[in-house]
Amino acid sequence: MRAVQTQSQSRKNLLTKTHVVGWSFIALAVFMIFAFYFYPMLQALLMSFQSGAGTNLTFVGLDNYKRLFTDPTFIATVTNTFIYLIVQVPVMIILALFISVLLNDPKLKFKGFFRTAIFLPCVTSLVAYSVIFKYLFSNNGLINTMLMKVALIGEPIQWLTDPFWAKMTIIIAITWRWTGYNMIFYLSALQNIDNSIYEAAKIDGASAFQQFFRITVPMLRPIILFTSITSTIGTLQLFDEVVNITKGGPGNATMSLSQYIYNLSFKYTPDFGYAATVSYAIVILIVIFSIIQFKVAGDRNG
Repeated sequence: MRAVQTQSQSRKNLLTKTHVVGWSFIALAVFMIFAFYFYPMLQALLMSFQSGAGTNLTFVGLDNYKRLFTDPTFIATVTNTFIYLIVQVPVMIILALFISVLLNDPKLKFKGFFRTAIFLPCVTSLVAYSVIFKYLFSNNGLINTMLMKVALIGEPIQWLTDPFWAKMTIIIAITWRWTGYNMIFYLSALQNIDNSIYEAAKIDGASAFQQFFRITVPMLRPIILFTSITSTIGTLQLFDEVVNITKGGPGNATMSLSQYIYNLSFKYTPDFGYAATVSYAIVILIVIFSIIQFKVAGDRNG
């Protein structure tokens, strides 16, 4: 009996020691995550219920959240961000999927070069590429010059000063930069699809079009869902391109939610409480869009 108790106690001691050793390895990481992620998020949430200039904040309850619905600048930035979202994200996802299918063709030569060339914009500096786009799309820039030389336009397009064209410039810029990023995910997933599935479909007389929509797209659905959600989150947090290409102009025609948060914090009279409220508005929008995407493209049996 004592031997059994001794053995049981030894197992408990070993298990306790294992837990202590395991926690000692992750304790620092857990502390850092809490200190630099969860604590600031909690502080921002508490700050969203306060208002005042600079650090002289006072508790105002839900006044900041009520202010969102009557703030014309916030409404304009939400509208701009939605336009980027509903136009750019589908275009980028479809383009990345199409390119990945082309580059997955075993008969294609120089695949490594093309994959690298398309992915390369993802590793460029956000500021550097934004400045380049600003000069490319200026009135006397390369884009207008080329379009006028081939007689597609008679006078320069106001890419940066017209509200519509300024939005199009931002959409083109972020599509150029992030299409290759999503393409890599699709390429990785395509290479994990057994080629015998396509061979069986060919034997059954399925065309390339049918194979794409009946085999490729359904089998890539989890990756499409993932890239859609990450692209949505990135677009709702759009900042660098808008600030460096159009500075949010003309007027507020291209200003994004993240730029508005920056302006509230550092450009206008500092109102950190309301800036935190706008930041949590982004969080709420991300949650809403993520749930919608899970419902539309997620696991229907889940």
